[in-house]
Amino acid sequence: MKIEEITNKLGIKLNDMQEASAQAIIGGNADLAVLSPTGSGKTLAYLLPVSQQIDELQDEVQAIVIVPGRELALQTTNVLQNMGTGIRSFAAYGGRPTMDEHRVLRRLKPQVVCGTPGRLNDHLDKENIDPSHVKFVVIDEFDKCLEMGFREEMKALLRRMPRQARRILLSATDSEDIQGMVGHAMRLDYRQEDEQVPDRVKVLAVHSPEKDKLEPLGRLLLSFGQDSTIVFVNYRDSVERTAAYLRQMGFTLSAFHGGLDQKAREDALYRFVNGSANIMVSTDLGSRGLDIPNIKNIVHYHLPESEESYVHRVGRTARWQETGQAYFILSANEQVPEYVHAEVTDYEIPENEGAECPQPRMSTLYIGKGKKDKISKVDIVGFLCKKGGLKSPDIGRIDVKDHYAYAAIDRKQLKSVLKRIAGEKIKGIRTIVEEIR
Repeated sequence: MKIEEITNKLGIKLNDMQEASAQAIIGGNADLAVLSPTGSGKTLAYLLPVSQQIDELQDEVQAIVIVPGRELALQTTNVLQNMGTGIRSFAAYGGRPTMDEHRVLRRLKPQVVCGTPGRLNDHLDKENIDPSHVKFVVIDEFDKCLEMGFREEMKALLRRMPRQARRILLSATDSEDIQGMVGHAMRLDYRQEDEQVPDRVKVLAVHSPEKDKLEPLGRLLLSFGQDSTIVFVNYRDSVERTAAYLRQMGFTLSAFHGGLDQKAREDALYRFVNGSANIMVSTDLGSRGLDIPNIKNIVHYHLPESEESYVHRVGRTARWQETGQAYFILSANEQVPEYVHAEVTDYEIPENEGAECPQPRMSTLYIGKGKKDKISKVDIVGFLCKKGGLKSPDIGRIDVKDHYAYAAIDRKQLKSVLKRIAGEKIKGIRTIVEEIR
């Protein structure tokens, strides 16, 4: 499938950086370093042209993508699947047994493997991945990989790749380490040194008379209606405390931080992505490697701990030429950090006492069967329509994993659907179907 066909299918138009990256990857054979701000679409900048040079008829791994974390590994494989090229991809990351991944690798035979440096090296050590046919080695979010201490693991991984494999590095910031990873590569620098965050982001300040800012946070979120919003805090226990307060108010939200187990993090992120939660309360774990469209508002409940943290938080909004807002909630002894270059406007929260918390349009169902049980998206749509009484517009995003699946459905239909499908079988298999809260 040609790039134009893929972009038409996705309903997008490539920006200048993506066009230039595609031309450099398809039209040349040199290594490449792409420097471009957070939110500018770097994932598609390399996936689109690389997909054109993958042989779908061969079962060997032809591209290795190195990422800093599990979320970006999963997201990258989802983006590739959504492109509809037929290329098989697999996400490899820690937190689950290597042997389980090995079994999937043998069965799936992916042409693209996306993973964290440690887990990729582990598979290479065990000869679960054969690097001899690799044409491309991509390092995405290079600056984040360095920040997380993966320098030596990345170097070790690169040494094991074929000499002819092209190296593609993508980063939001420049670094002296880039040359050490890709040598004297062709550079595409789309950073604007005077543009800290896009001018499409409006920066506002909300003043809290109290040190505890939960009450103004609640009122601020009420004023957003159903807009998709991330609330950033600096500590895991602050995520739990803030989420508990907002749930008590009546908000439907996701809580996201590194202390959650893998399944809880997947559930939280998935509900936010598919529109079953308007709000995600998160540590800075949610500020990098998550390409979630249509996030309208970023709220700094706690001040960012650094300029880099601020840039990456705000980079979650105003993606793909959209507009967005970033709010600082300031107690009496706080002020907007000096490193914020944008013009900051004071924001007065509208009177909304007694207002009801806006609810998301969708709810998420957990279905206890997946690919290993021969269950597909088509099976789930048929089940929800035939047994649950839904119509196609009532069903949103569906993701089928090996042993379970998620399905987003119209929230107003949730109770009636659960009642109708109670005790029903999907493809003759009895399974659990329940709401993820």
